[in-house]
Amino acid sequence: MEGGETPEEERQPNPVLPTSLDPNHLKKSNWGFLFTGLIGGALVALYAVATPFITPALRKVCLPFVPATSKQIENVVKMLQHRRGPLVDIGSGDGRIVIAAAKEGFPAVGYELNPWLVWYSRYRAWREGVHGSAKFYVSDLWKVTFAQYSNVVIFGVPQMMPQLEKKLELELEDDARVIACRFPFPHWTPDHTTGEGIDTVWAYDMSTFRGRERRS
Repeated sequence: MEGGETPEEERQPNPVLPTSLDPNHLKKSNWGFLFTGLIGGALVALYAVATPFITPALRKVCLPFVPATSKQIENVVKMLQHRRGPLVDIGSGDGRIVIAAAKEGFPAVGYELNPWLVWYSRYRAWREGVHGSAKFYVSDLWKVTFAQYSNVVIFGVPQMMPQLEKKLELELEDDARVIACRFPFPHWTPDHTTGEGIDTVWAYDMSTFRGRERRS
């Protein structure tokens, strides 16, 4: 070995790390995993929150959740003028009708199958200061008796209206008024109608209906 030269086998180029071990590549990979995890977590959270609101629309006996418009609420309140007694909203959704009725002085109750919507409605009633007169319960509308209510509000769908019509005929007293939103009842004749299009509201007085039945 002359002149202090390094043996050939010792003169190797600087080692090159495999791509998978490169610090910059590892940093990018970690950010990629973090980003993917965040997106995945957000989608799971969105699914967990949205599913309870959407799934009722897929059940045969449950009303789909479609929030009432401000005009619909206004029309319902108009149909409640000069009325007294307890009110029930069948399929109360996020509680808008019940809260509006409570503000008008009615002891109001909402029945809703979706527990998330019921808890949200209770929160809204508390926030609006009417939690003492606006109550919400988790229940299937077909398992509830409505005989104790003088005012019944329903945002129904055409497929359920005939069956609900028969149920209310059997249960309600003569002084009760039924207020249908979006879709009318198929066999009843409304005593009052207000609004246009999807904001149309039909009011049916059981005393009028029963009077027609007796005359026929």
